[in-house]
Amino acid sequence: MLLREAVGTTLRAARTEQSRTLRDVARDARVSLGYLSEVERGQKEASSELLAAICTALGLNLSAVMSDVSIHIKSTEVATLSVVDAA
Repeated sequence: MLLREAVGTTLRAARTEQSRTLRDVARDARVSLGYLSEVERGQKEASSELLAAICTALGLNLSAVMSDVSIHIKSTEVATLSVVDAA
């Protein structure tokens, strides 16, 4: 799993948990709707400034988002290693 994919998954989960639209968060973060969509789908790597703006728009601490991303990546690595070890 790529870092940008884990970041996107984490941001999308936070946004949908808050029942917010892409348009709403993009407006509050001052990024384009299309760009935010690409970040959430793991197609674009957000700069640290844009990631901070998106986190602020979602009312999240950047450190909490990065912690969630780390946990997500670790669980994916563990699952991948388990499959490789089983083969």
